[in-house]
Amino acid sequence: MKAFLKNYRQSPRKVRLVASLVKGKYVPEAIAQLDFLAKRSSFPIKKLLLSAVANAKNMGKEAEDLFIKELRVDKGIVMKRMMPAAMGSGHRINKRTSHITLLLAEKVMPVKKGKVEKNNKRTRTVLKKK
Repeated sequence: MKAFLKNYRQSPRKVRLVASLVKGKYVPEAIAQLDFLAKRSSFPIKKLLLSAVANAKNMGKEAEDLFIKELRVDKGIVMKRMMPAAMGSGHRINKRTSHITLLLAEKVMPVKKGKVEKNNKRTRTVLKKK
């Protein structure tokens, strides 16, 4: 249950901010968090996550039981460009890319147990304190 994204045109430092946010979370929770995140790299990481979930479904796994075991952002190729500067010189501009590796693992999500109370035509679950 792996998925890769090679040569994504954003610096690894910026992509790692989003990656560290969703690492270790369950898939539905990570997708919800990536939907509302105001970072450019959240959409490609979400797309990569959905690709890994599709790979897991081909193996017969349920999306609700999967969590992000590893989300690694490595340095990709660096394109070197020149910016004209004063007196005929030039400064180098590095256009960095990222390689993103996503690994999912299966762990059953814990279910909270409690007793059901009925009050005023509403049902609600009250959690037991330990």
